[in-house]
Amino acid sequence: MSKLTTETCASSPALTDILCTRCGLCCDGSLFADVELAGPHESLSLELLGLDVEDAGDDEGALLLLPCGALRGKRCSIYPHRPECCRTFECRLLQQARTGAVSLERAKEKIAEAFKRIEQLKQLLLHFPQSNERLPLKERCLEAFALSAESNDKHETKRRRAELQIAMTSLDNFIQKTFLGRG
Repeated sequence: MSKLTTETCASSPALTDILCTRCGLCCDGSLFADVELAGPHESLSLELLGLDVEDAGDDEGALLLLPCGALRGKRCSIYPHRPECCRTFECRLLQQARTGAVSLERAKEKIAEAFKRIEQLKQLLLHFPQSNERLPLKERCLEAFALSAESNDKHETKRRRAELQIAMTSLDNFIQKTFLGRG
């Protein structure tokens, strides 16, 4: 799972009010596993707000773990105090909507399609043992694979694992292409 870094610029408020507030995929663990923090002050501030911050190791700073504890529905509950990385991130879909390459209606449809695929994946995950539902979605899938590896019902487990793998790959490809501009 990739990490959100500060390599993009902020977008127009009108589009973020329309698209971002109905999406939240960059905060809920669907696009990223964590957010790279700007420094010790930002890290401490977020810890004081009760968010999960982890040392990245090797003098790389700290990471805000996702899904973000400040996400309420699809909105940030600490919006004025959000990390710099969150302030500047623009997904590919938002960039395309801003330039007119994708219509606002089409962007809304793509967000809805992402949520449909995510829900299908979550439904498949219900058939697998899980130890931590607070993990980012892709990590939950990988954990489900690992925990189901020793199942007694080999045929049914293999079938469900194949379904989960297909759904996970399909969602990842959709996310990479639609929101991250890769693939």
